[in-house]
Amino acid sequence: QINFGSIFLGKVPVHEEVHRCAGQIYGYKGCIRDFQVNHKELFIIDEALEGRNVENCNVPICDYHPCHNGGTCTSDEENWYCECPKLYTGKLCQFATCDENPCGNGATCFPKSRRDAVCLCPYGRSGILCSDAINITQPSFSGTDVFGYTSFLAYSTIPNVTFYYEFHLKFQLANHHSALQDNLIFFTGQKGQGLNGDDFLELGLRNGRVVYSYNLGSGTATIISKPLDLTLNIHVIHLGRNLQKGWLKVDDQKNKTVTSPGRLVGLNVFSQFYLGGYREYTPELLPKGPRFKNGFQGCIFDVQVRTSLNKGFKSPGTPEGHPNSGRSVGQCKDSPCSLIKCRNGGKCIESGSTVYCDCLTGWKGAFCTETVSVCDPEHDPPHLCQQGSTCVPLPSGYTCHCPLGTTGTYCEQG
Repeated sequence: QINFGSIFLGKVPVHEEVHRCAGQIYGYKGCIRDFQVNHKELFIIDEALEGRNVENCNVPICDYHPCHNGGTCTSDEENWYCECPKLYTGKLCQFATCDENPCGNGATCFPKSRRDAVCLCPYGRSGILCSDAINITQPSFSGTDVFGYTSFLAYSTIPNVTFYYEFHLKFQLANHHSALQDNLIFFTGQKGQGLNGDDFLELGLRNGRVVYSYNLGSGTATIISKPLDLTLNIHVIHLGRNLQKGWLKVDDQKNKTVTSPGRLVGLNVFSQFYLGGYREYTPELLPKGPRFKNGFQGCIFDVQVRTSLNKGFKSPGTPEGHPNSGRSVGQCKDSPCSLIKCRNGGKCIESGSTVYCDCLTGWKGAFCTETVSVCDPEHDPPHLCQQGSTCVPLPSGYTCHCPLGTTGTYCEQG
């Protein structure tokens, strides 16, 4: 063993014998922290044998705004730490659940908690990680989910609808209550931005009635049906327009007509044809007038369109019947939860093709198989470690590893 003697920080005491090569030795002016020797941290104040003219160093770290993702920086004389918003963690709030995206096939990753994610599946995919391929012949839409995302299908722009179009479609409600909400069935519009004066065509449900609206650029025309007969399992809609005159027929109700205001006679739309909802849907994206607050809840199928009396009806899309994209759309009457078994009392939640386990308190993970540690952010009650300290679980309870300059059971003392 070799004794290297004492370690001095700042300046060598005058009573020590020091070999000076040249000139005078000046003491260090500044701050020293997180001092390590051979990867072992030395607690500068607590382990010092003696010292002189040393005081706490107040470096305004928070002036440099080190916290990411909206974190709040808090500092005292020696320490600083970031208070992270929900869904973010790490010393600098730099980590989010979806940073290492576990979802496959282009799914939308949404952080359900700081540790668990939900995969919102694209068209044709289902499962916890959207790894299962599904065949969709009758699309099932789930409306707006608890995360604020809307299920939808997006088809290529329907050509040649300027002066004439007819639509036929059928729908089935997920429940009668959904017919009393504001539900978008389909939409297409100029640029898709919903600015006042944009041309648009939309169909939806409001207060149990079918609402059909269009704007040719000089004012909105709207037809509202009679209340739906909720004893019917499947509802049938026929609608169309020739120049300014439009018509709507729902189930066995009488045909209703309307004439759009102004002089313009052509519908000029360039956006995709959205069915069941809208990409990143918010009502403000839709044109002024009858904005629908929610996506459709139920099944929409047998959608057919023609743009001339001399043409036959076709399904939207290029190639015919194929959407460009979609999200959280399942197959009507199929339940993705039939293939998922949540453990430890967890409940399977389905939203179209999107599926996840809602775990009981104390459990986490994709299938609720992992216990929530006393140090996990999800634990109730939360741990009491303060000021950037590290919570370490024990066989019974936990302990707090304090950063330099703090002490106490929960590192609450400076």
